[in-house]
Amino acid sequence: MAMPFPAPTTPASGRDEVFLGYLDFFRETLLSKVDALPDDEVRRSRLPSGWTPLELLKHLRYVELRWIEWGFEGTQIAEPWGDRRGDRWHVAPDETRDSLTAALRAQGAHTASVVANNDLTTVGAPGPRWDEAAPATLERVLFHLVQEYARHLGHLDVVAELAAGPLGE
Repeated sequence: MAMPFPAPTTPASGRDEVFLGYLDFFRETLLSKVDALPDDEVRRSRLPSGWTPLELLKHLRYVELRWIEWGFEGTQIAEPWGDRRGDRWHVAPDETRDSLTAALRAQGAHTASVVANNDLTTVGAPGPRWDEAAPATLERVLFHLVQEYARHLGHLDVVAELAAGPLGE
């Protein structure tokens, strides 16, 4: 799903719409890049750090889960670090591109619902996500998510180029 870049001149009804616009753009751009890669490239690492495109996709789903559900909402999550095995990102052999894509989109829909039902100044629920610090506001959490997506999408740009996959934004 190709989305137009949410340029600063694109009208928005508020900061919440701006945050969601960027998150949707980055999420869908990431998904389209992973979708365009050949099957043999999505589980292959082209970088010394060793991560694969599918691992990145799963990681970003868990990033949203950790910051929105486990953090902001204070929901008990059985495996908030379910994208990791030890100190590495991990995708099980039975996890597919389609299942990970659906999970990331569902997580994005949950994030949009949380934003629709809260003010950006709402402070998150206390819980283990905050490492004993005061919980952040929804706005700070969304800002963090935007930078996380932007940074990782840049990483994926390099991997896609090395794999002769799609280039550009």
